[in-house]
Amino acid sequence: MELRMHSHRWVPRQADMVVAAIAGFGAGGILMLAELAFCAVIGLDPWRAPRLIAALLMGDEVLQGAGYSLSVLTSALIVHYLLGMAFAMVLAAVIAPFRLDSSLGMVLMAGFLFGLLLYLFNFYLMTSVLPWFAELRGGYTLLGHVVFGMAAAFIYRMLERPERQA
Repeated sequence: MELRMHSHRWVPRQADMVVAAIAGFGAGGILMLAELAFCAVIGLDPWRAPRLIAALLMGDEVLQGAGYSLSVLTSALIVHYLLGMAFAMVLAAVIAPFRLDSSLGMVLMAGFLFGLLLYLFNFYLMTSVLPWFAELRGGYTLLGHVVFGMAAAFIYRMLERPERQA
């Protein structure tokens, strides 16, 4: 049996941003399904979160409406997936140089911590600029962000291409 020890000190190693974008897209889909499940379990309006997200693109007047709207849903999906891909790229930029993808446990822990920090960033820092997001603060949203981070890290590790030798 071979024992491998990996250092988690910074080394000059580039993240695979294409794989990171794919991981963010996939993790964004997982987050969306989790959010729909949470809404179903606790009886919330499933169209409220898409309106809050769509307001980033369409303006805060979209918050006055209720129910289903194709334009709101389309805008929310565009914003949701673009942000998911961007956040996963940030996560990959941390994972790669510190070799946090050296084991499944390490990459999942990195994703967990990233999801936690992302929740704090989105719902405590960004609400000073986008106050309507404060209504989404809570355990279900926190859990969703942790799931997003862990899913993005897991997908990134599974799809990451081998390093090219120079």
